[in-house]
Amino acid sequence: MNLLEKIKLLKKEAGNPSPDVVPVSVSWTETSDTVSRHFEFHPDGQLSVKVLNDSRPVIHKISESFVNTFLPSGYPYSVNEGYLRYTQFRALQHFSSAALSVLSTQSLLFAAGLRPTPAQATAASWILKDGMQHVGKLICSNLGARMDSEPKRWRIFADVLYDFGTGLEVLSPLCPQLFLEMAGLGNFAKGMAMVAARATRLPIYSSFAKEGNLSDLYAKGEAISTVFNVLGLGAGIQLVSTICSSMQGKMVVGSFLSLIHVYSTYEEMRAAPINTLNPQRTAMIIEDFLKTGKVSSPADLRYREDLLFPGRVIKEAGNVKVGRDLHKAMKPSRLKQLKEIFPDEKFVLSFENRWTDMVLEQNASGEDALRGWLVAAFANREVEMLDDAYEKMNVVVPKLVSELRAKGWHTDRFLDGTGSRFGF
Repeated sequence: MNLLEKIKLLKKEAGNPSPDVVPVSVSWTETSDTVSRHFEFHPDGQLSVKVLNDSRPVIHKISESFVNTFLPSGYPYSVNEGYLRYTQFRALQHFSSAALSVLSTQSLLFAAGLRPTPAQATAASWILKDGMQHVGKLICSNLGARMDSEPKRWRIFADVLYDFGTGLEVLSPLCPQLFLEMAGLGNFAKGMAMVAARATRLPIYSSFAKEGNLSDLYAKGEAISTVFNVLGLGAGIQLVSTICSSMQGKMVVGSFLSLIHVYSTYEEMRAAPINTLNPQRTAMIIEDFLKTGKVSSPADLRYREDLLFPGRVIKEAGNVKVGRDLHKAMKPSRLKQLKEIFPDEKFVLSFENRWTDMVLEQNASGEDALRGWLVAAFANREVEMLDDAYEKMNVVVPKLVSELRAKGWHTDRFLDGTGSRFGF
């Protein structure tokens, strides 16, 4: 009788108990990667597991414990490409940020007329987060649509803002008479930075979630953040006790930590394969498709994205610019003519400027934006070519959309930030 038959027999006996039948348990031993485990299936349906022998070296046990704590279950198969590089720079970013916060808090207290010890500076860093910071949070909360469109850019901007605020705090002892102004402006910048950093976290984590494991990714990311924040605070305490005890030392070390902080964030964002369509990524997809006939994946485009100035137009993709107000992009007479050419489409095109303006309807999706982009690219700014361009688009767009979805792109929406849309 094999194991499966024994288990079925146990279930049958559990459902039809008989005084003549004595319940028995089924047990077996499995060995995998020098680890022996004893499994026992009890009559009540419970399965128990006991490790009998683990002959792996200590370093292997430690590394497995580390992976289970800080990396998602099933790594590397459960995440998209680039996650490890993203995590490495995320750890460095949190370490440098935490160390920098200790320096800035001690400087603030010096500027206020106090003479804190390093331990007091660390404790106070958790308290000085109110006042103007809340104003900054409220202002930044109105920019959510822009952050959806360009989460990488706004994540970098958040850390630049944070370091600007921290820099003001570090320099505050140089002008103690302006303590309130500098501390307030610094906290204002930090408030905006905190909202931008938190708002962009979800689309970035989502780009790595390969098996619907977003919660696992988030939990492991927070574990890494916590560990390296604590390490950074420890390093900051050591720094303010030694080389950063003078103002000159704070300025030199603070600048160095800030550079590491921003650089780490930049490399994090380059590693993230964002899979939503925005103007920049759509233009790059169209450019590659027309040049090679192939569809680029999010991982293919991640290192080619312009994270600082994403608004450039690409000539090979039709010189398309999205989001201008309809009344600025074209004349009313031209709008009527275009709607007659494309009566069922949710986009209109205008060639009246150095670039091609595309304005989308309110409920236009990513697929609608792709259709408009292809028409613009095929027409090559020639109005007379619109009919031919439209026919070419209808031929190639099914293949393009199908391959985009197969590559992991979300074509159901188009994130153009605060771009203007129209509706009839």
